[in-house]
Amino acid sequence: MDNQQQQEFEQQIAPFFWVEHDSSVSLCMGDVGDYKMDIFDSRAEEGFEGNGYDWASLASVFIEEKHPEWQEIINFDPEAGMFSAYTEIENKETLKAFALAFKQLCEDEQTMLDLFTRAELD
Repeated sequence: MDNQQQQEFEQQIAPFFWVEHDSSVSLCMGDVGDYKMDIFDSRAEEGFEGNGYDWASLASVFIEEKHPEWQEIINFDPEAGMFSAYTEIENKETLKAFALAFKQLCEDEQTMLDLFTRAELD
C-alpha cells in the first residue's frame, strides 16, 4: 500500500486509527465516549457507557453475526478509554477488511443499533 492509499484508508476508517507493530497490527479508537454515543446511550440504563469494552462487545457481535470467518483471527484488548482490535502481522489484510466493514456498520446506525441490542456488558 503506497502512502496515498494508506492516507485514504486512514480517512475511511476515522475516528479509528491503524497501528503497525513488528509482529502485529491494531485498529484502535481513543475517542470512545464521543463517537456514536447515541447508540450506547440507548442501553445506558443497563450500564453501557460507550467505553472501549462496550465497543469490543459490539465488534464481537458484528464478527459473530456478519463475519464468523474472522472469529479466530481478530482479537480485542479494550480499555475503558480505548477500543483495540488486533491480529498477527500475517493477517493484516483481514484486519483491514474488518476496519472498513466495521466503520461501514457505524455509518448505518439502524443496523448498528440492531447489533448492539445483542451486545453483552463486559
